[in-house]
Amino acid sequence: SPKKQFFPFLTNSLHSSLLTVLSRIPLLSLHGGKMRDLVYYTQTAKFRRRFRRLQHRLPTAFINTIAAISSPPNGEPHPLLILWRYQILDPDSDIVTYWNHVFLLTSILALFIDPLYFFLPLVVAKDLCFSFDHHLAVKITCYRSIADLFFILHIVLKFRTAFVAPNTRVFGRGELVMDSNEIAHRYLRSDFVIDVAAALPLPQIVIWLVIPVARNHTADYANNTLSLIVLIQYIPRMFVIFPLHQRIVKTTGFIVKTAWAGAAYNLVLFILASHVLGATWYLLSFGRQYYCWKTACARENNEGNIGCVNQFLDCKSMVMPERQYWRNVTHVLATCDPLNSNIGFAFGIFAEAFTSEVASSPFVEKYLYCLWWGFKNLSSYAQNLDTSIFLGENVFCIVTCIVGLVLSAQLIGNMQTNLQSMSVRLEEWRIKRRDTEEWMRHRQLPPALAERIRRFVQYKWLATRGVHEESILWSLPQDLRREIQRHLCLSLVRRVPFFSQMDDQLLDAICERLFSSLNTEGTYIVREGDPVNEMLFIIRGQLESSTTNGGRTGFFNSITLRPGDFCGEELLTWALMPTSSLNFPSSTRTVKALTEVEAFALQAEDLKFVALQFKRLQSKRIQHAFRYYSHQWRTWAACLIQVVWRRFKKRKLTKELTRRESPLGANQRGLGATMLASRFAANTRKQKGLHGAETGTSSSLKMPQLFKPDEPNFYTDHDV
Repeated sequence: SPKKQFFPFLTNSLHSSLLTVLSRIPLLSLHGGKMRDLVYYTQTAKFRRRFRRLQHRLPTAFINTIAAISSPPNGEPHPLLILWRYQILDPDSDIVTYWNHVFLLTSILALFIDPLYFFLPLVVAKDLCFSFDHHLAVKITCYRSIADLFFILHIVLKFRTAFVAPNTRVFGRGELVMDSNEIAHRYLRSDFVIDVAAALPLPQIVIWLVIPVARNHTADYANNTLSLIVLIQYIPRMFVIFPLHQRIVKTTGFIVKTAWAGAAYNLVLFILASHVLGATWYLLSFGRQYYCWKTACARENNEGNIGCVNQFLDCKSMVMPERQYWRNVTHVLATCDPLNSNIGFAFGIFAEAFTSEVASSPFVEKYLYCLWWGFKNLSSYAQNLDTSIFLGENVFCIVTCIVGLVLSAQLIGNMQTNLQSMSVRLEEWRIKRRDTEEWMRHRQLPPALAERIRRFVQYKWLATRGVHEESILWSLPQDLRREIQRHLCLSLVRRVPFFSQMDDQLLDAICERLFSSLNTEGTYIVREGDPVNEMLFIIRGQLESSTTNGGRTGFFNSITLRPGDFCGEELLTWALMPTSSLNFPSSTRTVKALTEVEAFALQAEDLKFVALQFKRLQSKRIQHAFRYYSHQWRTWAACLIQVVWRRFKKRKLTKELTRRESPLGANQRGLGATMLASRFAANTRKQKGLHGAETGTSSSLKMPQLFKPDEPNFYTDHDV
């Protein structure tokens, strides 16, 4: 016929045309992930002739599409052809990982769709027949066809996904094979058959093509055929999910990111198992009812009283006069009534489908009841089922019990693990706090000290939530640690006025060596006279910094350090000394936390390393900034100004008294004023020989001596 001659011609013509189109694409070679143009081929006249022959036979849209692909206006090959022929995807790339997650979700939804075919048979008990729900079949076919498209796309994507050569996995990740021929050859030998078996639209073909043209297309025949096809194809669809699940875990390390999502994922799998079990129970209930009717019908035929044929059990035969007569005189309905416990046929666990009127209910009510039946029996391991001696029924209950045990051990166990992982830190902190309480009780610590320990443990938990930041940072490469420290510390360090004078390179070196420090209220950071082993840069909270200048009587200086201030500046002076000793400098101040304090600390060794490596730390600008923001230098400067001022006042008063004691001044003033001035001058000269600062009777004119802080040698190898 013309059609039989046209389709082979059309196939050969399209094949030759596509080959000609592909021949026009420049030959490319993958070298280091880049494509190089080697040579271009011109369009052949053969393609033009064949394309003209097909113009009057093919649709206009198809002709325009082929023309656009084969003959682009700019003379370049179409991007889609280049993408298909030369684009090879990395199996660990983001797009492949994203597709794997999408396809995993689609595969699970497809496993939910397939058992819905088991709900197509309907039981019309009053008419004693079986029917087929065609409206539901149309909806399920649409959903199933959409799911099949994802399976086909997955097959296409696997033809363009590279793989790691097995012989290169000795060390590291291995070498990717980017050759499309090798990829296709490997895929065809491994998973191609299973993927194709999972993607074939077999249920659609059986429902709409095979069953209508079959000789015996009764409801029972359609149900048995469709159920067999669905069960057979359900196996490769499950085998597609298992390697996909392993591939996602191998690539990303997890299926879902959060613990709640992991618990929900395992719960969905348990719901899927319950859904399949409930649908299978409904299908077996339908088969058990049909078997009872068929047996009773055969018994009536053997007795010879009533003529009964299996075709009468299909609702399509209700228009037959013989069927109506048989329905009025038959006893099949009474013999196979599940509500009657005196019948000789044992329905067992399948009687519930008819006593509860599940078989004749609408789809939504029927589905929810079967889903609940699956949940109930899977969670109870089928212990509540009252079975008969029917072999298939007992096998079904045994399988249900085994599946319930496996799912409880695997899925429910995974759900419990995911939910417990959310509170594992809290449980560790609770155990640590209990151990701390037992230790304090055993050592009989004072209540005040024990309360301070409890506040510190509580404050550390609120600040870190039990996460060991140091262990996480040190498990990362040095470059990542540097970037993380820069992200966490740079903006906070710039808030310190002293550090704001430094350039980015120096700040990066300092941020890389900073670590967090937490202190509760009342904690002494350092005491006066103790060695200083770290500098502290305040981020939050307040500190009290006080000094008595080595315990000298009559001297006390106290200031409040706020966010942006720092303490332990003696360590910077020690680090900048070119001939600094191994001993740490002594603290000149006592630093106490007034509130809960969060700060960054810089160890002495790290500060020494930064000072030796970066000579810019010894510049004039940083020297002046250090002197300006250092509270030790501020205290010394304030005391020096006071001493100079008091000396100036003393010299001025002495000069005034000397002028008044002169003969000219005595004649001008009275005798009383002269005697008073002489007595005051005598007392002043008398107090010069006394050590008022040491005896506690110092005059207001004498300021206790405060030595100038040790000044580092800023002039050795510095830059201005």
